[in-house]
Amino acid sequence: MAKTFDFENLFIYDLANNHQGDIAHARRIVSEVGRVNRDGKVKGALKFQFRQLDSFIHPEFKARKDHKYVKRFSETRLEMDAFAKLADHVRSEGLLTMCTPFDEESVDVICDMGLDVIKIASCSADDRPLLEKVARVNKPVVVSTAGLRTDEIDWLVNFLETERVDFALMHCVALYPTPDDKLQLNQITQLRERYRGVPVGWSTHEDQNNTSAIQVAFGLGARLFERHVGLNTDKNKLNAYSSTPDQLEKWIAAFHAARAMLGNEERAPTSAAERQTLVELKRGAYVKRALAKGETLQRNDIFFAMPTQDGQLISGQWRPGLVSDKEYAANAPLDANLGGQGPGDDQLVYQIMLQVRGMLSKASIHINEDAAIEISHHYGLRRFREYGAVIITCINRNYAKKLVIQLPRQKHPYHFHKQKEETFQLLDGDLEIVKDGAKLQMRPGDTFLVEPNQWHKFATLDGCIFEEVSTTHFNNDSFYEDPAIAGMSRDDRKTKVDNWLAYFRTKHAL
Repeated sequence: MAKTFDFENLFIYDLANNHQGDIAHARRIVSEVGRVNRDGKVKGALKFQFRQLDSFIHPEFKARKDHKYVKRFSETRLEMDAFAKLADHVRSEGLLTMCTPFDEESVDVICDMGLDVIKIASCSADDRPLLEKVARVNKPVVVSTAGLRTDEIDWLVNFLETERVDFALMHCVALYPTPDDKLQLNQITQLRERYRGVPVGWSTHEDQNNTSAIQVAFGLGARLFERHVGLNTDKNKLNAYSSTPDQLEKWIAAFHAARAMLGNEERAPTSAAERQTLVELKRGAYVKRALAKGETLQRNDIFFAMPTQDGQLISGQWRPGLVSDKEYAANAPLDANLGGQGPGDDQLVYQIMLQVRGMLSKASIHINEDAAIEISHHYGLRRFREYGAVIITCINRNYAKKLVIQLPRQKHPYHFHKQKEETFQLLDGDLEIVKDGAKLQMRPGDTFLVEPNQWHKFATLDGCIFEEVSTTHFNNDSFYEDPAIAGMSRDDRKTKVDNWLAYFRTKHAL
């Protein structure tokens, strides 16, 4: 199944058996949850639980009262036609419909009712017959993982991905209610890191007055949330792990507060107010002696002190070799426009290397310290961020292995190799490859073969890292379509960094 369902910030309200077998009471719960969900301005789903009790409970246990769950399910039985009417009411409240089936027959009922999403309870997350049935019905699925070992979750994820199910995982603890010291919220991080690309959520059974757990969970990366819901009445009293409407309101408000505190994932430009505060605390660059116009400045010509004055060069913008733009008296502030004289090639290379190092670190990709690096700039260093790539050679023998890194929105022009055959495997980010006019959008893990004499080019939107495994690499075996590139020597379109670690040790002062 294509990954089309948006699990992002989905709130799941589990009715469970809190309807008490009373359709009127169930409707009141749905109405209150719908109101809270609308007021909270979140995407919500009201969840049923289906058990076909006539076949679900063993014949010899049906009349017994000593098994608490048999007793509970039997006493709160609600017929399927009542659930169908309740589903219509859920939709009228602007909520998605969702259901946990505990047997295969219930999956068929879910499909017949046209419910939107299937939830697999933790107790069923290793129920292979049920999972196989769910995988065949082409609906988005949310799976709780309480009590599963890591190898069992590995199997579960592998099964769902192999069956092409659109799914999310939820960390969960099957203690009702769950004490704060048993919440194990770090498992959210473990799930996100082990199963990259799978949405991860938090299914809660903690004290329902606890509004900090959702904030911690959101901070750890949980993006869908579940609570049991119900209403207290003179006749029906809620259990300790089900939320009243008032508790739901506070829970959702805590989510919004956490979301505001975390802010955006991408680093935004600094606000004017923050920038002004920082400038007032920075040191400005002042001249030690009188300067004539056109003097080349070195560190011993300058001192740094606060306060920084308007239009002044700050210490972080200083670099040796700046040229004075006018006469300066001793102790005068240097003009900020000196910093606009533009970085030299060394500074450009250093900036590129720093960005590449950050991308590799974010992707958890490690390279040998003595790795040799080439910055390939087909139209010069000044246009590197438009055209080019950074190439790290790991091995070059009868076989070769390289890492190729492209910065966001960077392109690599059309070319071919006469001798080399190469296979690309995308490790991180996005990559579009065009080979002999045919375009392919790669996803992490995808491989792509380029044989000798095949024209190819590639580009990225948000940046990428891919591995190139090939036959031996030979210099001067790249032939470009653009005559401007084809007419350049290899040395003119390459900047070499012979030792990764040594470079940063010697260039950090740039």
